[in-house]
Order: sequence, then structure tokens, then C-alpha cells
Amino acid sequence: MYYIGFDLGSSSIKFALVEIKSGIAVEVISYPTTEMEMISHQNGWAEQDAELWWDYLCVGTHQLLEKTRVSKNDILGIGIAYQMHGLVLVDKVGAPLRPSIIWCDSRAVGIGNTAHKALGADYCAAHYLNAPGNFTASKLRWVRENEPALYAQIYKFMLPGDYIAYKLSGEIQTTISGLSEGIFWDFKEDSLAESLMTYYGIDPSLVPDIVPTVGIQSRLSKEGAAAVGLLEGTPILYRAGDQPNNALSLNVLQPGEVAATGGTSGVVYALSDELSVKECSRVNNFAHINYSGSHPIIGKLLCINGAGILYRWMKENLAIATYAQMNELAAEVAIGSEGLRILPFGNGAERMLGNINLGVHIKGLELNRHQNSHMCRASLEGIAFAFVYGVEIMQRDGVQLSMIKAGDDNLFRSEIFSKTIATLLDVEIAIYHTTGAIGAARACLLVDGDVQAYSALVEENDYKLSYQPQEDKQAYSAAYELWKQQLEQELKSLKK
Repeated sequence: MYYIGFDLGSSSIKFALVEIKSGIAVEVISYPTTEMEMISHQNGWAEQDAELWWDYLCVGTHQLLEKTRVSKNDILGIGIAYQMHGLVLVDKVGAPLRPSIIWCDSRAVGIGNTAHKALGADYCAAHYLNAPGNFTASKLRWVRENEPALYAQIYKFMLPGDYIAYKLSGEIQTTISGLSEGIFWDFKEDSLAESLMTYYGIDPSLVPDIVPTVGIQSRLSKEGAAAVGLLEGTPILYRAGDQPNNALSLNVLQPGEVAATGGTSGVVYALSDELSVKECSRVNNFAHINYSGSHPIIGKLLCINGAGILYRWMKENLAIATYAQMNELAAEVAIGSEGLRILPFGNGAERMLGNINLGVHIKGLELNRHQNSHMCRASLEGIAFAFVYGVEIMQRDGVQLSMIKAGDDNLFRSEIFSKTIATLLDVEIAIYHTTGAIGAARACLLVDGDVQAYSALVEENDYKLSYQPQEDKQAYSAAYELWKQQLEQELKSLKK
């Protein structure tokens, strides 16, 4: 018997089939094979056609079943992960009214900033644990202001994962975790963020019915089941945004545990049971998948835009064939890259730096001494230092760090990168081989509440290796302090 996991990204949808008893992923595929279409009518806008998500999900599910030859009768549940912060609007018959405004669309930044000032920073921190920012609620307000005729037709708003679940089941629902990522949840009142919705002029009737993040949310309708090739009545047992789901995939469920990714951008997602926040303009705070009012587990999310994109740029422009070769070159150079320092922030405004677009800075370059190997090492160190700098912000915001867990499909494959972070933060980094789609499928196992059994399956099937802090951290600390001084100097010059 099996569970299916869907992971709706902005580039593709990933599908995983997991055997229930063993927790082993039988097969993982992606569809479409080319990057999904993105609509950008203006600079800073990003939209996608939600109906295409559904079309692709149907095709991919059929392909998964055909490839594995698993009967639909043996699929006992569905888990859904999805790109966060998107906005899907439907009319009374459930038809999308416009393309989805997705996570990387920045049109509502000004609206969120104005709301933050009007409602007050202290109030927003106490109630929403976040500045309203460019999140789903602000995007909905943008529609109200700029597309009033369309806004008048809205029956419900949904997040991307809610829309997929709706197409499967016919039920329009959402979760507290999902509402919190849109800044629709008031943590202090443990209820809808009515104050923000009133300020934005959003009718609470537009909010879907709320169901548990883990549990029997709905069941496949006759139409939904026929479209994807599954059995009518199959339960949807889980849905969560991609970052909470990534943390779950890595078995990050308790305060002090941290999930990290080092792809094009970097993410640190740390769990806390504290509802007080100090850095909500730089660190986002969402209800984790095991949040409840009586047990408030909060996922504190910090994004570093300038991460793997720098390493990729170096690979292409230094004409190095593979990342493995880059890592080998970097290993030829001592800690600190012989004085070469790189600030990696070249992928847009950095929220953790106060929304400053700092750009990449290469400092201390000596043409008679530094070579490609130094550039590779300084890049890895610069990105690692950015992670450490971000975690220090989170620690000032109440995070107690016990362990970092990361997947093996990104920068954490690099021993230099991982050991640098582990040593400076004095924490073990455990590496796992998993995906968001596998995590979404396995999350169905939590319906019975057996967290220990779930954790045991993750550790047994996915754990690969650990990086331990180095005993002698003097060279790491000296290099980091020089890097941090350079960063703060550049920030100070921009703020003058």
C-alpha cells in the first residue's frame, strides 16, 4: 500500500510514491520536463495559470502510476506541498478569475509597507509575528484596489496547494499553517487576522473553511479522481507550504531543530515555541505543520537571495566544468582564502539586510596571488558566512539552535561549505537524501499521531552523513569576522 505526494513548485511539479510500511520512496518524477510558464506583464510581476497546474498534475499522476504499475486501489492517501504565498481567486463555480499572483511577485510591497506603518510595528509583531509585507493578504488588497470589477466576483481566495486540493476534491479549504503564510492569522488571538483584513477591506467570508494541516481534510470527488487516475474517495491527508514541508521532510519537528537549503537562494527554517519576535521585518514567522494554539510551534524563515546563484555564476564565468571540480579547487586553499572576501548578495534586495540591494562585492583581490581556486573557496565561504550571519539574527530573535538538517542536492554537498557553518555555529549538520514530494507523501503517516514512527522512517531511509564542528575554529572565526566587518562597512555606506 502507498501514499502519493505532490510538490507544486513554480518550475515543475514533483510526484512521489511512498510505500507505507517501510516509508521507502518507490519512484519520484517531475512534470513538465521543461520549466513551467511564467507570466510577467510588468517588471516585478510574476503570475502562473492555476488551471495549467491542474493539467500538469493530472498528466504527471498518470505517468507515475504507469511507470510504477501500481493500482489506484493501493493508493491510500495524498499529501500536498506547494509554493508559498501565492494567491488564487475563484468565482462561485470554482473557476479561476485571473492567473495566480505567485510568491516572487513584488507588486504589493508598497501596500504591505503602508499597512505595517498604519497598524504599527509592535502590533504586527505581537499579532501576526510578521510585517504584512508582500504576502498573500497584501496581494489580495492589490486586486481590490486595481481590479475592482474582478474583485467583486470573488467567492473565495486560496493558496496554490488549496487550489490543487479543491480540484481533487471539490472542497474549498485551507489550513492555519497556510493562512499564517499569507498573514491572515492572528497568533495572539489564535484566530483569523481580522484587524488586518478590516484594514485591507477584505470580507472574512472570502476565507475558505479551515481544516487540520494533518488529518482527513477531504476525499477525491468522482471528477477529480477520474482526472488524475486515482480512486474516488481517496483521502487528502496533508498540505503545507514548501518550506514547512521541506522541514518536515528532514524530520524537523521540535524547537531548536533547523532545516536549511542552499539552492539558487538559501533558506534557514528554524523551529521555536516562542510567540515573541524582535526581527519580524527580517525573519518571517509561520505556523509549522504541528502548530496548535496550545502547542505553538513556529517556523522562523530567513531567506538569503544571494546563495547558490553566486556559485553557479562563478562556475560559468570561470569556465569550470562541474561543481565537484570547483570544490576540489577550493580545497587547495586555506581557510580565509588568503584574504579574498566575497559578499554574495547579488540576487536582488535582501530582506535580512533590511531590503537593501547590496550586490556582490569582491574585496582583497590580489592579481599576482589569487587564482580560480581562491575564487571558488571565497565564494563558498562568503555564502556560508551569509548563512551564519542570518542564523545570528534568528538567535537574537529567540532561536535556540540544537541541530541543522539539510538535503544533499545543493550547496550542503560541499564539505567546505558545511564545515564552515557547522564550526562557526558550533552545531552538527546532518545531511539527508529526500525531496519535498517524498515528505508530502510520508506526512500522511502522521495522521495517526505517531511522530516517533515517522521520525524513525526518515532516519532509517534518508540519513546520509553528518558534519561536526571543527575543534580549532580560530581560522574560521578570524575569516568570518573580517567578512562581517566588510559587510557592515558596505551597509553603513549605503545607509548614509
